[in-house]
Amino acid sequence: MRNKRVFSILLAGFLAVSMGNSVWASTEDEIAYAREQKQAAQSGLAQTEAAISSLESKKQELENYLAELNAQYEELNSSLAELEKEAAAKEEELARVKKELKKAKADAEEQYEAMKIRIVYMYEHGGSSMLESLLSSGSIAEFLNQAENVSQISQYDRDMLQKYEETSDRIKEQEQQIEEENEAIARLQSEKESKQQEVQALAANTSANISSYINQISATEEEASALMAQINSADSNIASLMEKAAAEAAAAEAAASAEESVSEESQTLPDYDPETDTMDSAGSSTGGEVIVEEDGSDLYGEDDGTYEEEDTGSTEDSSYTEESSSGSGSGTYLGNFRLTGYCNCAKCCGTAGNATASGAMPAAGHTVAMAGVPFGTQLSINGTIYTVEDLGTPYGHVDIYFDSHEEALSFGSQYADVYQVN
Repeated sequence: MRNKRVFSILLAGFLAVSMGNSVWASTEDEIAYAREQKQAAQSGLAQTEAAISSLESKKQELENYLAELNAQYEELNSSLAELEKEAAAKEEELARVKKELKKAKADAEEQYEAMKIRIVYMYEHGGSSMLESLLSSGSIAEFLNQAENVSQISQYDRDMLQKYEETSDRIKEQEQQIEEENEAIARLQSEKESKQQEVQALAANTSANISSYINQISATEEEASALMAQINSADSNIASLMEKAAAEAAAAEAAASAEESVSEESQTLPDYDPETDTMDSAGSSTGGEVIVEEDGSDLYGEDDGTYEEEDTGSTEDSSYTEESSSGSGSGTYLGNFRLTGYCNCAKCCGTAGNATASGAMPAAGHTVAMAGVPFGTQLSINGTIYTVEDLGTPYGHVDIYFDSHEEALSFGSQYADVYQVN
């Protein structure tokens, strides 16, 4: 009966360990998948941030260009205002010159009419007048004075005619010059107005492009926020899965310990033979014969693991002592495990500079990753004491932390005896 009970316990322990390992493997897969999702989101976030940076740079270039266009527009406005003032001044000057020319023409016409009257009178009465002047003159000097007066009048008329012609020519030149300047101002105004319209069109187009970039940046920032939310969700999921994995590892370890305990107990318990109603002590280390009493009872105690055996006519108590599994005084021997290296770079961990699953920052010569044991477990490997502070590898595979990716690659993959020292 006792064999059946032990067998049931062993079977239950085996099933518990098997189920624990299966669940542990499933959790590890979920952690790996969550890390892949996080890495994909981080990669997408990096690309999105690069796109935002590019859009911001282009937007800044357009804003600078728009500022230049606005400065040109203001300068054109100022130039047009000055041209309008010049045009108004020229118009006033042209009006004044035209007024002067009109007055000069009126004076010349009046002078010309008076001169025509004098000339006609002189031609009609010139001969008699000269004779009458000579006869009526008291002296030759008086006659000459009268003749001189006539000559001066004629000279005055000639001078006034020349002055009129000069004034007319000067006024006409001024009029022509002012008209040419007005035409030049009008052309410059037209050019500047055309340039102003061109600048306005460029400014409007640039403003539209800036608005487009702003919309693109806003949409990309929303995408980045969504990716960041995915990363945070992945971090939370990974942390939850790691806690679950740690709990499952502890449960698996407890189940394995229980199985080991049951296995050791089964080795110390003697087999029961129902036909002879005796206990076989084949499992004992001394190999002595079991003494059975006449009433069918044996000399074993009340399941205390002790029994009497006959040896050279005497009996003695033998107690079962659990066999130690420590090796070479280095702690509890766990086995010959596979060793690899990793670092805190993006290639090894998805992102650089992360803390370990236990929350501590990794340190070379100190931190290792392995599932199946609690955080803080100290392992002796090749004479160095390491502390389990991270996950990512199954039980039996120790991932040793290095400061650089090159050191981790150089370490490669190897095997060594591993001891638990705490």
